[in-house]
Amino acid sequence: MNFSAISALSPLDGRYATKLAKLRPVMSEQGYMQRRVQVEVAWFIALSDCGFTEFKPLSPGARTYLLGLVKHFSEADGEAIKAIEKVTNHDVKAVEYWIKSKFEARPELLAAEEFVHFACTSEDINNTSHALQLKAGRDQVLLPALDTVIAKLREMAHGFAEVPMLSRTHGQTASPTTVGKEIANVVVRLVAARDKIANIKLMGKMNGAVGNFNAHLSAWPEFDWEGFSRKVIETPEPLGLGLTFQPYSIQIEPHDYMAELFDAVARTNTILIDWSRDVWGYVSLGYFKQRLREGEVGSSTMPHKVNPIDFENAEGNLGLANALLKHLSEKLPISRWQRDLTDSTVLRNMGVALGYALLAYQSLNTGLGKLEINEAAIAADLDASWEVLAEPIQTVMRRFGLPQPYEQLKKFTRGEPMTRELMQGFIAKLDLPEAEKTRLLAMTPGSYIGKAAELAKRV
Repeated sequence: MNFSAISALSPLDGRYATKLAKLRPVMSEQGYMQRRVQVEVAWFIALSDCGFTEFKPLSPGARTYLLGLVKHFSEADGEAIKAIEKVTNHDVKAVEYWIKSKFEARPELLAAEEFVHFACTSEDINNTSHALQLKAGRDQVLLPALDTVIAKLREMAHGFAEVPMLSRTHGQTASPTTVGKEIANVVVRLVAARDKIANIKLMGKMNGAVGNFNAHLSAWPEFDWEGFSRKVIETPEPLGLGLTFQPYSIQIEPHDYMAELFDAVARTNTILIDWSRDVWGYVSLGYFKQRLREGEVGSSTMPHKVNPIDFENAEGNLGLANALLKHLSEKLPISRWQRDLTDSTVLRNMGVALGYALLAYQSLNTGLGKLEINEAAIAADLDASWEVLAEPIQTVMRRFGLPQPYEQLKKFTRGEPMTRELMQGFIAKLDLPEAEKTRLLAMTPGSYIGKAAELAKRV
């Protein structure tokens, strides 16, 4: 059954299909099948090198052929496996039969076909395949998209490092900062969150039906099956899987690393929700203009509107991603006794969760690329907020022992409109050393930025 962009049930495969072209080969069912084939082939080739009399080492030609099944796995191959599954009603067994079907006319492989899926339970194949999907999805798609956002924000932090801006705490005027420093805050948070995603070890287990190598030892009791399994799992691709060995499990890998990964992605997304809302507010205040696109419409009835749609789209998709990621991280580590199937259908939605996150990163990058700073609006806001200098004035008064500095400034400024003239008139009457008085008189809301510019340039 084929779907068009407007008949697909999920917007990920409809409206947003082209935007997820890099993720789809990795996290789709076809991508899952390809990695199942990869695991089966890696296990099969490694078994041939164990020194068993019954399974001689494979020839170089056979190895190349088997690795080619993985490398050149196609949609047609996936359809062929699905056709087998209609008979077996078992997806992993269908992969095993498909691989064996590729041994026809190859006597060397045909003679060893029963070593395909040897001593494996389905979950030995599934859990490692999921880990391979997540490794590719994280390293090849998700992190590069996130890195693009971080790079753009860092560029903005440096570029706007010295542009003074009024802060707002509780929505009220507060000590000034710079545009670059506020963006730098986001960069620092994102870099730390990004590193957590990147450094999570992706685990794999290949230890049989309940994690004890029962079937393996029944065939070769003296063989070091645990060491062999570790070697297959930790040897780099393509001959191994390039994952981290999980020594303890029930039938399924515990999925704790998955929960850690999904929580790390969700934390990153939460930081970006925070930023999406803030930059939306700065656009609303007029601090940023949005570069116009020819033909774009902001409202069906109000011709003047240029809406911050990219940041709104990002916020919405980040929320969807986090809802799914939260369920994945809460549900997956739970399994009744040695196995239940509640994880199986949930795991098939990993790509959906990551897809919404990827869409959001793309929207953010698009939106950031449209922004143009409006220094005039930012400066006007600062010039209308001379009350923020109450803080440095009362602090200097404290230094020199003047009576009740906080209380004096509170009475003078609170709830009252402040101007340059009023504030400088207050300073002029203070019993301060002339040098200090001169320094305070020269201060403006735009110059009172502390180390903001330096901090912005440091990220």
